[in-house]
Amino acid sequence: MSLAFIRKILEYLDVPVMVGVTVKDPGKQIKVLHIITGLNDGGAEAVLYRMVTAKSASFKHIVVSLMDAGKYGLLLEEAGADVYYLNMSQGKLGVFSLFKLYGIIRNVKPGVVQTWMFHGDLLGGVFARLAGVKNVVWGVHHTTLVKGESKRSAILIAKLNAFLSKYIPIKIIYCAEKSREVQETIGFAGSKGVVVSNGYDVSQFIRNDQFGSAFKNYFNLSDNFLIGNIGRYDPQKDHKTLLLALKEVKAKSNAKWHCILVGTNLDEANSELTGLVHELGLTDNVRLIGRRNDIPAVMNAIDLFVLSSSFGEAFPNVLNEAMACGTPCVTTDVGDAALIVGGTGWTVSARNPQALAHAIMQAIDEKQFEKSTWETRKSHARARIVDNFSIEKMIAKYERVWMEGMENS
Repeated sequence: MSLAFIRKILEYLDVPVMVGVTVKDPGKQIKVLHIITGLNDGGAEAVLYRMVTAKSASFKHIVVSLMDAGKYGLLLEEAGADVYYLNMSQGKLGVFSLFKLYGIIRNVKPGVVQTWMFHGDLLGGVFARLAGVKNVVWGVHHTTLVKGESKRSAILIAKLNAFLSKYIPIKIIYCAEKSREVQETIGFAGSKGVVVSNGYDVSQFIRNDQFGSAFKNYFNLSDNFLIGNIGRYDPQKDHKTLLLALKEVKAKSNAKWHCILVGTNLDEANSELTGLVHELGLTDNVRLIGRRNDIPAVMNAIDLFVLSSSFGEAFPNVLNEAMACGTPCVTTDVGDAALIVGGTGWTVSARNPQALAHAIMQAIDEKQFEKSTWETRKSHARARIVDNFSIEKMIAKYERVWMEGMENS
């Protein structure tokens, strides 16, 4: 069944009228319709939020979440963005929701449809083309998918997207060189790939001792060396390797230290995680904070950020946010993490708690015994983000891709 035939059916059904969608007229600005899987706490979602709230004289941003409002939906609305929710359940397709998606696209008449993440690329891309939009740009924000650890549906959709990449998008934006490399090995169209590194608001993520002190005081954290990890509880983040590394640090280092875990499901209600913390004898050293919205304060409070992910990362936002606040990082070698950190921190192999522990202890010793070297490292960490990964540079590259698509579609 061809796209043209399906389009005729939808037009016959008069879908835009059926769904009752109304869209504000953005005037002479070019309309960019972002279609994203969901707006929960995640890297791609954060990038979209930063892009939309940065504003633009040339582009009007409209957002469609296939799921619900999540973390960023209301924040986007508060910033003045038009946001629509299709309220699909995870793992289920709703026919009415798909009709509504088609109707929104037809009514908005965007100059470009920018899709985000697996399902956003698939459904957003297909229905944008059905609605007559040729300037479709996919956004890929992951690298490897691991059988047995990644969701089976995600692996299947990645393979389907690889096939459709030859027909649906005019361009594919990858947030990392590693991501492009991996996707093209499974069949994504090599001629369409463009790498645009994530960008950050370096006026929001700054070095600020007051932010850090207020956070520490609120949680009654001591002046010990403070290690931090931010990210949802997920096999990809490999918190077990981090905790095993911390067990080794506790056994080998005489320094006083504490570690906070921040993010969705990183709280006392997570019996699996709390059980592991207790089993490894880390109850007095590890604090589960849960989800927070004051990430700049968290990054300023910690002395060292540790990313322990074992797969799936493309361009980890948290490394950039930490470094922009002048916080050195230890990271596993996933996605473009090593590229981000450069010589300002430590990069170790994934799933290697001994190597991770060794790097953490090096950082503790440097702060304790080589204070001038530590301060230089902090300054270099921020400078690397400011010089290479600002939000202005990211947005300019996205807009260039969109404009080229309009000229060629």
